[in-house]
Amino acid sequence: MLDSPTLVHGPKAVAFEHDFAAFTGAPYAVSVANCTAAMHLFYFSMGLGCGDEVIVPAQTHTATAHAVELTGARPVFVDAEPRTGNIDIEQIESAITPRTRAIAVVHFLGAPVAMERVVAIAQKYGLRVVEDCALALGTRINGRHAGLYGDCGCFSFYPVKHMTTAEGGMLVTRDETIAARVRAQRAFSVDRNAGERILPGMYEVTGLGFNYRMSELQAALGIEQLKRVNTFLEIRKRNYELLAQELADIDELEVLQGDHSGTQCSYYCLSVLVKEGSAHKRNEIMLGLKRNGIGTSIYYPKPVPHMAYYRTKYGYTDRDFPVAARISSRTIALPVGPHLTSDDMRYIAAGLKKTIREVR
Repeated sequence: MLDSPTLVHGPKAVAFEHDFAAFTGAPYAVSVANCTAAMHLFYFSMGLGCGDEVIVPAQTHTATAHAVELTGARPVFVDAEPRTGNIDIEQIESAITPRTRAIAVVHFLGAPVAMERVVAIAQKYGLRVVEDCALALGTRINGRHAGLYGDCGCFSFYPVKHMTTAEGGMLVTRDETIAARVRAQRAFSVDRNAGERILPGMYEVTGLGFNYRMSELQAALGIEQLKRVNTFLEIRKRNYELLAQELADIDELEVLQGDHSGTQCSYYCLSVLVKEGSAHKRNEIMLGLKRNGIGTSIYYPKPVPHMAYYRTKYGYTDRDFPVAARISSRTIALPVGPHLTSDDMRYIAAGLKKTIREVR
């Protein structure tokens, strides 16, 4: 790869797109700089702007909302449902206004959203659907890969995800027009790349666009990583199920659910919630695990509308989005990645039990 004279717009990116489309079953896949860029490009391609609104889950990474905000449109937040942390579908319709243009859903920690219900609502109101699949590589609903129910699905290849290109993302879609627009707009809307120019340096700019391309180096990593994804997913599932079994007898904890009937979770991590009586001990438990060499995280530190930017701009308070707030304040995310073994899962469970006893 390093011997190639082509670092962007080359054969590796094309090959990676082809392989990713084959893995997910997507008719079209477009490689981009990252998942946020994929979402922003889709909204830009549909002409989203000032005065428009997009339904967004309150329980997500801020990128899901930022991609809307960057267009000048407003993200309108909907609370989570408590079992999985996914958007509460029952609350979507009440958030729709005449200004609503799209619904964004996030498969939270890889747990599949009931997409047929979301799509039915979108069709009723003539709305687009965006699936944020940053943590959902391998998530399937009734055999169809996440990202292929809505108008587009957006994936992340950041280092901690299911596979990595060091940094990067992918947009998948069933719509040829969307794919063509995004493919052009990710590279300034230039009408031909360097390899397609009869005379070097000669090209036309047909519209507004961005520098949201994936490099050949990143694509080369992606091609090799994708060959191992099924193995990665199998190990994650095995680790998740073993860890969940080991934690089942801890009264202070409840596990956020992943799979449900007809679905397949991507098992990004195992997220436990510290129950109400012990919720104030959450941070102490995490520090205790850290002292025992057990890494943890939080998904996410606050609901997005509680973050300073959105709170200040739109006037949200701590009373808004109580389910998302409950998850954020009580969650402990435990690792199940393919670098870990069954013995590691037992060590994590034993360490968690020991720490809880110590903080009681």
